[in-house]
Amino acid sequence: MVPQIMDETAMRRALMRVSHEIIEKNEDTDTFCIVGILRRGVSLANIIADNLKSLGQNVLTANLDITFYRDDIAGHTGEARVNRNNIDFDVNGKTIILVDDVLYTGRTARAAMEAVISMGRPARIQLAVLIDRGHRELPIRADFVGKNVPSARSEKICVNIPPYDEQTNVVIVKKEGYNC
Repeated sequence: MVPQIMDETAMRRALMRVSHEIIEKNEDTDTFCIVGILRRGVSLANIIADNLKSLGQNVLTANLDITFYRDDIAGHTGEARVNRNNIDFDVNGKTIILVDDVLYTGRTARAAMEAVISMGRPARIQLAVLIDRGHRELPIRADFVGKNVPSARSEKICVNIPPYDEQTNVVIVKKEGYNC
């Protein structure tokens, strides 16, 4: 049996709370955009955007593929390029709210910030995550967190969500032998 941290109801409740916090922290809701980091961050960003719409906020949304901005890809040449993004709006002067599933070392968030900055100069970049598990390697923190989950480096936190998974939950497992 895989230990479950959050079920679907807890995930939706946490994401609704994050949605309220986004509105509270951003006075000018006309200038912020929700950008999901591929893969599971996109599904979470869509839920947050739907929550914001239900709260009377119409926001721009997009997907961001940070693959070529990562510093841990074998054979990376150092030349960054954008891949599979659907950011079809000008990021200049906007508040970009990056959404990801798990904040761990901070390297994904750094790569996402670099990708956004390569497209222009946003007014600010904020980070929303469902799970913050600690163990930072870079000085990055999330502005909006669904749940803090202290964990060991030998563990892996898996956010399961459609369309990538059949169920909707968050589980914690040993790294060896389990793929999210």
